[in-house]
Amino acid sequence: MARILVGTCGWTDRALLASGWYPPGHRDAEGRLRHYATRFPVVEADAPYYALPDERTSCQWRDRTPPGFRFDIKAFSLLTGHPTRPSALPPDLRAHPRDASLRQEVWTRYARALTPLRASGRLGTLVFQYPPSLGPGPAAEAFIRTARDRARDWPFAVEFRDPAWWHPDQARRTSAFLTDLDATAVAVDTPQGLPTSLPPTAPVTTARLSVIRFHGRSRHWGTGTKEDRFRHAYTPTELSEWLPRIRTLAAATEEIHILFNNCCGDAAVRAAETMRGLLAAQLPHQRTTGRHAPT
Repeated sequence: MARILVGTCGWTDRALLASGWYPPGHRDAEGRLRHYATRFPVVEADAPYYALPDERTSCQWRDRTPPGFRFDIKAFSLLTGHPTRPSALPPDLRAHPRDASLRQEVWTRYARALTPLRASGRLGTLVFQYPPSLGPGPAAEAFIRTARDRARDWPFAVEFRDPAWWHPDQARRTSAFLTDLDATAVAVDTPQGLPTSLPPTAPVTTARLSVIRFHGRSRHWGTGTKEDRFRHAYTPTELSEWLPRIRTLAAATEEIHILFNNCCGDAAVRAAETMRGLLAAQLPHQRTTGRHAPT
């Protein structure tokens, strides 16, 4: 019986802060996370994608959340082949050639910074989101395998943004590749019918964990501003489409993380609450966890 955790991609988005979801007295950095952790048992942290995390921040996140809480951590942009501004790197690395030795040093510092979360049992998984420019093929597989080798004893999840990875002619190879890496295949919900649309497939590639990220269904997916790409308010009908897939995942994995990335106002937290209610009604025998008691 899988443990199903429902939450959002981030807790510090400016639109969420402006929505009034955080009550008075819980709007500073510590108060926000403590309040969030009374409402949801999992969150995705995307700040480490933009800049290397530091150990002090990991310790604060650990200390502000209860045992059993999970952080899914986005991989730093350099590690996934995304463009990385020199200012995002530590000063002593900014002049370094963008080569494998730099990625190794960046990984070493990234991993060191996240060790407090891992040691306390709060690390759900690392999320390696690869850019649309990384299409399937031997070079791409070698690049991903090298990243997995660096993180060989860490939980590791992969989200592709090039739909070709999950094309019917490629999907079986992609699943086998991720299974061989002991990497979780991240399932995604995006609008359909666009050139950049990703299919709503949910393969099981590790018995340990499945992850679903709901990005919204904006027609500007892949082309607009961040706000345009992710602006969407999920309906119960749209979320119900995923219940059969979640039921299949629950039969094959130990834990499922369902994360909402439709970051416009409080749309993500409202969608997470709706999904939690649907799961409780439709999958009553599953261990669906949506809220922690305050500690």
